[in-house]
Amino acid sequence: MKVSYVLVYRRLLLVVFTLLFLLPLPIILGTKEAECAYTLFVVAVFWLTEALPLSVTALLPGLMFPLFGIMPSKEVASAYFKDFHLLLIGVICLATSIEKWNLHKRIALRMVMTVGVNPAWLTLGFMSSTAFLSMWLSNTSTAAMVMPIVEAVAQQIINAEAEVEATQMTYFSGSTNLGLETDESVNGHETNERKEKTKPVAGYRNEAGKISGKMELEKNSGTGNKYRTKKDHMMCKLMCLCIAYSSTIGGLTTITGTSTNLIFAEHFNMRYPDCHCINFGSWFIMSFPAAIIILLLSWIWLQWLFLGFNFKEMFQCDKTGTAKQKACAEVIKQEYQKLGPIRYPGFATDSTVALLVGLLFFLIPAKRLTKTTPTGETVAFDYSPLITWKEFQSFMPWDIAILVGGGFALADGCEESGLSKWIGNKLSPLGSLPVWLIILISSLFVTSLTEVASNPATITLLLPILAPLAEAIHVNPLYILLPSTLCTSFAFLLPVANPPNAIVFSYGHLTVIDMVKAGLGVNVLGVAVVMLGLFVWMVPMFDLHTYPSWAPTIANETLP
Repeated sequence: MKVSYVLVYRRLLLVVFTLLFLLPLPIILGTKEAECAYTLFVVAVFWLTEALPLSVTALLPGLMFPLFGIMPSKEVASAYFKDFHLLLIGVICLATSIEKWNLHKRIALRMVMTVGVNPAWLTLGFMSSTAFLSMWLSNTSTAAMVMPIVEAVAQQIINAEAEVEATQMTYFSGSTNLGLETDESVNGHETNERKEKTKPVAGYRNEAGKISGKMELEKNSGTGNKYRTKKDHMMCKLMCLCIAYSSTIGGLTTITGTSTNLIFAEHFNMRYPDCHCINFGSWFIMSFPAAIIILLLSWIWLQWLFLGFNFKEMFQCDKTGTAKQKACAEVIKQEYQKLGPIRYPGFATDSTVALLVGLLFFLIPAKRLTKTTPTGETVAFDYSPLITWKEFQSFMPWDIAILVGGGFALADGCEESGLSKWIGNKLSPLGSLPVWLIILISSLFVTSLTEVASNPATITLLLPILAPLAEAIHVNPLYILLPSTLCTSFAFLLPVANPPNAIVFSYGHLTVIDMVKAGLGVNVLGVAVVMLGLFVWMVPMFDLHTYPSWAPTIANETLP
């Protein structure tokens, strides 16, 4: 009974234990560095264990720094709303408008219609369109919006194969038009059934809804074995993982693509205000080649792991294959047609542009609002903009905004208390190691940590440590920070590692072992490509072999 009480109140006990266990640090040492370290450790434990919600933990620096006398409340409070938050608001306005007007569906379906419905090319088409969408939308939103389409297409492929085989067996004489029979199946009951099956998924907003909605759907299916053959099951696994991984990979390419990129950019620009090398354009040029390579290698790895990479099968065009592909293509075409025709309704930084575009979304007319007069006449009385404030509020990730603000406050406290300088001095002996080995170790450490902690918490926690490390060993900070930031997104291993993984896992096609096997390979590929890109094009692009004038000098060690 006592054990059950401990389990029930484990988060409360963890909070109390952490605060008391680390308390000797500020009491015994009594320095500002020790007091800041106490705050840092408490926040780190709470972020890693999620004993408190991440955004609630992010508010602790606002409480503890003034109490310890590290920073006044006014200065701490200012860290919670930076240039980053204006950029985030503009990006969310764009994402809201894209989803409201189904632009994401147009892009995904058009891409699939272009590449065809052969499973290998189909997965590449979905990966490409998902990665493109993830460049502008959050990874979570992208996965949640594309997965219903993928699920419907995957089930249609399975049903089309069953229809073709059944027709062949029933009408062995060949007098029946196989393609026509399959098309009728697609245009009729099967399409409606799949449409109904994907309805609950479109309502994804919070994680609980995402998981429970799909699980309920699986329970209600009542069809027993969902897969005709092992190959069908493998195809469903492949397509699910392609969406999860490509939504993460696509987010690497732009500063606004994922919260970790935004956190890095703001932290870097705050710490090194004289460096003007990190902006939307430079980040895209730096990360886009790496993302493309990782995407293609991941496609090859997943295809080989689940279906095998059979070139003959990829390019075959026999009669049966044509019938199945025709059925699936018809479903995709119908889904696209349902969307209807397209309707066209000096001190500046990236956030200025994003905010300007975001504000325009509240102003640009999308459609007229009409009403009927007492005489029966229909007249326009107002117009509806591209997005409304309620729609924006439902999409705005306020928890991420607070989390990032807490990270900025934590970084400011480390700097003001002298903890950053103390960490840098203690890490200076690492200068005896080769730079490439330091980068590899930090990248692998970040990749491992982000599997069990949230990506924003991981990057927020490690940036105040890695930046002083680079300064201490007299290495260009970008040399360590760029690969570490990119590797923070490589949470491919577990369903709980990031929301896209959880979304695709909830569809019931995958096991944890499937994700571990596939994710381990993608993690290795990702780190290898980042290391390759670092030395091939990032070094000359940012002149990383030279210690820059905009970075402070903590130690005078020469480059190893």
